[in-house]
Amino acid sequence: MAQPVGFPVEIPFLNELGVEFLGMGDGRAQIALNLGSRHMNSWQVTHGGVVMTLLDVAMSLAGRSLDPQSRAGVTVEMKTSFLQPAGTPGTRIIATGHAFHRSTTMCFCEAELHDGERLLAKAMGTFKYLKRLDVAGKI
Repeated sequence: MAQPVGFPVEIPFLNELGVEFLGMGDGRAQIALNLGSRHMNSWQVTHGGVVMTLLDVAMSLAGRSLDPQSRAGVTVEMKTSFLQPAGTPGTRIIATGHAFHRSTTMCFCEAELHDGERLLAKAMGTFKYLKRLDVAGKI
């Protein structure tokens, strides 16, 4: 995997969450998050939306690493299994994505979220490649 250099594109939502880009290449990607109180739900464990965001981004980056012409991998479908609570403030969690099949326009991926050795959640997703164009201008 490539050396950490920041996200390949500016993603304000991930910056706001505090997500750290660890690397991507050869169909794999890894990101991390040091959990704070802002990431918790009402039970004071990591909010499921945070978990799903990390898994989604790890898969999308893994898929993008296989297609240098793509600007983004947009989520078409995603299934997440929450295996155990994802941590409390002060915990560092790491999402690892893997692209296991691709076509010309689609990529099929999986991801895992860990807290050290503990497996917290797993996901599978389908992503559509977008070519280098101004997507926001078309909405």
